[in-house]
Amino acid sequence: MIELDDRLRILQRAAREWATELRSHALEVDRDPDAVMRLLDVPVIRGSGTLQIPPEYNPHPLVLSGERFYMMSALERVVALEECAWGDASLMLAAPGAPMAGIVVAALGDEEQKERFFGRLLERLTWACFALSEPARGSDAMAMTTTLTPATGGGFTLNGGKRYVGNAVRAQLAVVFARAGKGPTGLKAVLVDTSASGFKAEPVPTLGLRGAQLGAITLTDLEVSDEQVLGRHLSSTRAGLWAWLRTFNVLRPTVASMGVGMAQAAVDYVRAHRRQLTSHERDMIDTMDRQINAVRHLTRRSAIAVDANLSDGYIASAAKVRASRIAEDVTMRALDFFGPAARLEHPLLEKLARDVRGIEYMEGTTNVQRLSLFNLLARTSNAGRGMGSGTAQGGRPEFGGSSVT
Repeated sequence: MIELDDRLRILQRAAREWATELRSHALEVDRDPDAVMRLLDVPVIRGSGTLQIPPEYNPHPLVLSGERFYMMSALERVVALEECAWGDASLMLAAPGAPMAGIVVAALGDEEQKERFFGRLLERLTWACFALSEPARGSDAMAMTTTLTPATGGGFTLNGGKRYVGNAVRAQLAVVFARAGKGPTGLKAVLVDTSASGFKAEPVPTLGLRGAQLGAITLTDLEVSDEQVLGRHLSSTRAGLWAWLRTFNVLRPTVASMGVGMAQAAVDYVRAHRRQLTSHERDMIDTMDRQINAVRHLTRRSAIAVDANLSDGYIASAAKVRASRIAEDVTMRALDFFGPAARLEHPLLEKLARDVRGIEYMEGTTNVQRLSLFNLLARTSNAGRGMGSGTAQGGRPEFGGSSVT
């Protein structure tokens, strides 16, 4: 197991306290997603709005026991969000801030765009959403139909639709991906104020992760200025599909850690509410613990790899596949410990079993991750046959300099 250093243990202990607070409001937000707006004075929810902002734009980071945390490294996010997901992933995802959109702005924004975007997050509680997936196309960027076309008199016009966008209805800012040309370099990201004419967001009913209030966005002749186009100062190669892939590489370890946290929550729930266990049942719980620990190790390793090289997302893909599978399996087995009426008599566990299904669809489904892993294996195999030289991209990562012991 990759052991955390003293600094990360400080963060982990604080996140466990946040998780307890989140769990105390979990069922309330599940019944009424708008309850999030009544919980903005809860420290962990309010504080999340200013996390994951780069140090150069954040004069007030999270300070714990004298240590500063900006939550910009994948490993920090993995450690903290595993604990928060143990408390309640739905409410965690509903909190203000810009976890996904901020990564894109940090990667593609010019100095003026970054100062404006992150400055707004620090000025007041702000939700920002990341709009990529489309109806019937999911996150397949090459099949994207949302368009960004030049407008008469300058600027651009944005048209299309997005779906399953977290916090879409709450968001004041949105990073929207659209196609401005053919091929991978034709993909662009634009920063949009959701109050602009032509932007419409509606909630999409869901069974799980109700607090995140997934939404459908309709974009109709929305005017976009040149200053809103992210990556305008970069080459078309670095501002296109490259940025989208790097964003997902950064986020996949985080999603995997959420699956780990939710699986652990299910096992811990069984321990807390089934005091009398048979030897067979104890063996089952021990087996689940070992499986969860294995995925936890893989997830931390994937975070270290991404922190070392943002283009190295293959271990993250493997972690995402394993985490979504173990989370679903463990929560279903946990329900079995309480018999046929488990879903009625244990609403928190029942909610966990619904919420955990959302892990599969975040940052690429299992089939998408398997394709990514297949590409790595194919390249490694070709290199081994002498068809290439050196190590294939995405091969074994170097772990030097990581924040682990």
